[in-house]
Amino acid sequence: MSVKLSAGGHVAIDEAWLAKNHEPILEPELPIIDPHHHIWDRGGETYLLPNLLADTSTGHDIRATVFIQCASMYDEAEEPARRSLGETRFMTDVAKVAETEKTRACAGIVGLVDLMLGDRVKPLLEEHVAVSGGRFKGVRNRTAWDASPRVRSNLEVPPPGPLNSPAFAEGAKRLGELGLMLDVWAYHPQLPLVLEVARAAPGTTIIIDHCGGQLGVGPYAGKDAEVFADWRRSMAALAALPNVLVKLGGLAMEVSGKQWHTRDLPPTSEELAADWRPQIETCIELFGVDRCMYESNFPVDKGMCGYAALWNAFKRLSAGASADEKTALFSGTAARVYRLTV
Repeated sequence: MSVKLSAGGHVAIDEAWLAKNHEPILEPELPIIDPHHHIWDRGGETYLLPNLLADTSTGHDIRATVFIQCASMYDEAEEPARRSLGETRFMTDVAKVAETEKTRACAGIVGLVDLMLGDRVKPLLEEHVAVSGGRFKGVRNRTAWDASPRVRSNLEVPPPGPLNSPAFAEGAKRLGELGLMLDVWAYHPQLPLVLEVARAAPGTTIIIDHCGGQLGVGPYAGKDAEVFADWRRSMAALAALPNVLVKLGGLAMEVSGKQWHTRDLPPTSEELAADWRPQIETCIELFGVDRCMYESNFPVDKGMCGYAALWNAFKRLSAGASADEKTALFSGTAARVYRLTV
């Protein structure tokens, strides 16, 4: 099959292809909070509340979700530092509409406030919290960067910083002072920089997105054992810091090097679980279930797998876990960290 990439470098969604996978929902009664998804209308891509609810209604018990910034719905009439307030306002309106739905979409909002802004950070953060009616839970900046032009997962390519800037670490400290979280999307070679930020801001909860961004394209292609060893060393160092957590998912991104989207049939949950097991089990071993949470990363991962199969894969990976451990992985950790109710 031919493969189309979006403007953001993600695999384009093919609903007809995804519909070829038919499998029963495992443990349909297990409550889930999806702590990482996007909503956007940008660059020719559209994924709005109806699209999200269509995915969350495929059989799993998705109680609530957390929206993660994606540079959509910005208010271009504002000065640059304030434009992302438009995204927070839009997602707040989405959350209000979804309050009566089975899935309380965008119950938590992680937006963008440039942590390099110094003294201007705190009042902007407070404004996002106010605009959201308290739904604003934290910040994610554009930080994923690699020297190879083959490694791209953002609509806009950020500069090499800001993870290595002292100003960024100072901004991260302000988050903790306000009880807000810092989500970080970084590729695995950048994890030592994330470690330094986490050490500099011990009072801020830092959440590593997508299992720490293990790369498999460009200069990292065909080097699975070397990349895994490098990634694991960095994740072990991060796990030693009590203020660092990790989201388990994002493993069907194009930069991971996976090729599910090139097949005639979409992957089954058994195939996904087998492929993801090394990263997922390593993260749980290092961080423990109370610092791990499963995530969908939709619609980015939807280019390679369906929502039902994705959560079935996570359930297969947790088949040997206790009831309390499953609660932590699927809803408890996310509810505690983002201050949500199941």
